[in-house]
Amino acid sequence: MASPSSPKFEPFIPASTKLTEFTLRAVLTGAVLGMVFGASSLYLVLKVGLTVSASIPVAVISLALFRAWSKAGGRDASILEHNITQTAGSAGESIAFGVGITMPAILILGFDLELTRVLLVAVLGGLLGILMMVPLRRTHIVEDHGILKFPEGTACAAVLKAGASADDRAAASPSAKAEMAAAEAAGLGKSPGAKQIFTGFGIGLLYKTINVAFKGWKDVPERVFGAPFKGGSVSGEISPELLGVGYIIGPYIAGIMCAGGALSYWLLIPLIKYFGDGLPTPLAPSHMLIADMAPDDVRRDYILYIGAGAVAAGGLISLAEAMPAIWRSLKASFQDVKGGGKTTAADGADGAVPRTDRDLSMKFVAIGVIVLLAAIMLAQQALHMNFLGALLILVFGFIFVAVSSRLTGEIGSTSNPTSGMTVATLLFTCLIFLVVGWVGSAYYVTALSVGAIVCIAAANGGTTSQDLKTGFLLGATPKLQQWSILAGALCSAVILGPILLVLNNGGTVYVPIKEIAPAGLHVDAGQLSKQEKLQGPQAKDDGATYYSWYKTDDVGTPQGKYLVNAQGDAVWFADPGINGTHTKRPDGTSVQKFSAPKAVLVSYIIEGILNHKLPWALVILGVMITVTLQMSFVPALAFAVGVYLPLSSTTPILVGGVIRWLVDRKLRQKPEYAALNKQEFEAESDKSPGVLLASGYIAGGAIAGIVIAIVQGLTVDFNEAVETWSGAHNPFFGGANADLLSLVPFGALCGFLYFVAREKLLAPRRR
Repeated sequence: MASPSSPKFEPFIPASTKLTEFTLRAVLTGAVLGMVFGASSLYLVLKVGLTVSASIPVAVISLALFRAWSKAGGRDASILEHNITQTAGSAGESIAFGVGITMPAILILGFDLELTRVLLVAVLGGLLGILMMVPLRRTHIVEDHGILKFPEGTACAAVLKAGASADDRAAASPSAKAEMAAAEAAGLGKSPGAKQIFTGFGIGLLYKTINVAFKGWKDVPERVFGAPFKGGSVSGEISPELLGVGYIIGPYIAGIMCAGGALSYWLLIPLIKYFGDGLPTPLAPSHMLIADMAPDDVRRDYILYIGAGAVAAGGLISLAEAMPAIWRSLKASFQDVKGGGKTTAADGADGAVPRTDRDLSMKFVAIGVIVLLAAIMLAQQALHMNFLGALLILVFGFIFVAVSSRLTGEIGSTSNPTSGMTVATLLFTCLIFLVVGWVGSAYYVTALSVGAIVCIAAANGGTTSQDLKTGFLLGATPKLQQWSILAGALCSAVILGPILLVLNNGGTVYVPIKEIAPAGLHVDAGQLSKQEKLQGPQAKDDGATYYSWYKTDDVGTPQGKYLVNAQGDAVWFADPGINGTHTKRPDGTSVQKFSAPKAVLVSYIIEGILNHKLPWALVILGVMITVTLQMSFVPALAFAVGVYLPLSSTTPILVGGVIRWLVDRKLRQKPEYAALNKQEFEAESDKSPGVLLASGYIAGGAIAGIVIAIVQGLTVDFNEAVETWSGAHNPFFGGANADLLSLVPFGALCGFLYFVAREKLLAPRRR
């Protein structure tokens, strides 16, 4: 083991050296970047149920922004200022992940997605995860240095070192100077390529805008097969953000995810169509004849339950596999907290402790946790919280923050089974509720609030660990990093709620009640809620004011929100943009829906346990698929997510993974990479121009999607005119060959990624 005073380890900037570090400009820059990447991550997790780390892109952008400012006559930032910016900017992605996999479940359970509820969950969970991580820093970051690798944190430190200024290099420790000289001699000392990220952002933004807003080409080319392969189909959402995700996660995981989609669309759906086409009545849980179903209808009514069972089993298996590490982490964490009186965090004697070993005081942490738990208790109306729920948040929160921190150090943020921890939290919470007699829809929100806050805390605890590892390697002051990530988390949490509501409202379709209840639907006046009007494009055709009614079961008609007139007659069913099923408005215009795969799983767990309403045969079938894969030594969770997601989402991810495979094969042939082992090569590859461009693709495409969702509600007539004109005159969008022609711009997007990754275009400057 090593520590800051150990001769085996010396940070880039020695503890005795004082550089400019915690500045307002560094924190504000990080907070703004965190909000941008938090928004793009939320968009991504709603589409495919995963995110990618924002630490390296934020670090590279920070280097570029402050370097440009210095050339304009301002002062360049020190490497420790860049680290503060990166730390503040990293929180948005982890909070977005927690919000995206939990809060949309409230819609599926039949309740409203209230802004106050999302805001409280994001803020309370994000801050709680950071504070709970503070007393674990010495064990996980310092004492286990060399044991816990923290791959993303280590890679981010390498990026910042590569971009160090002359002043930073002059202040570096002797060992750091020797390391830089050796890297440059080996040809690995490249400056970070900010131009790749900014170019990728611009291309992703432009591509998505032309594709979706102006209907430049079909965004989901598809081919549905007939007999003898009836029900089979192939499709792909040819978007820059999904292509970028595939490149970053690599060919192995991308291939496994797409294989899960292939199982659904090339085996399960055709089998259901083959055996069910002749049935004269609907087969539960569907209300449609299988003969009348398109592939997506089969997926909605049957495959989603199979996929949910597969994902739940995969999450629990990944959690079980991590149990040895979890046990070690818990033992070490409790020992660290127990021995906290010997550290600065407890006694506050900052002057007697090296700068690089100063944390927030344990008194501040304890008071902060108590205040947050009190806020959780007081938020009874929004979170439906009670004492037992707050107690469960405290217990599960600390356990899974400790687990997340440890696992992040061992396997990285991308492979950290936060979803499995959330599933475990929800299972235990719902079972406890079942024991005490808290069943039915009245406790849905309480259980969801517990799971959501714990999930966000665990995700942010892992991210905080990565940031503290970066700071440890660079010689940062932990206390200042902890302040910066608290500020960044708060800023990101505040904006995620409004963005979630915008994305949901942008895809909401108001379905005439006659389509889902031909005989009509009457509601008692006592069940009616607040008054509201239609939102978005459909508001121009109906400006009436209605009462809201939330149906929490799916008997007869779907659960969810209905708009009811003063006489108690339902007029509209508000099919949500997140996990909704209606993709066209009554006027024929199309909308973009979000699958929110893991949020659906969350809703199924809560509803299945507390209300005993799940088609368990389908769920168990999904569990058996996961068990079979695990017996075959295939990473079951990635495959299970693929089973749940539409094939159109995993196909472009596979394409991105294949491009990464082709690039890495060529990269391995270079002399400077030939001698690297697998871990060293992956660390270098993760800093390559291709990864930076792919990060730009993700951010640009996702931000464009969010902006389009906002603007389309304000430009109704323009949107309808564009879609009508493109459908009639643009062969890339509405012609007979649109599915094939739309692959042309996507091919150009892929080709540009390949050549930039091969350093044939936008080649980074070498030292």
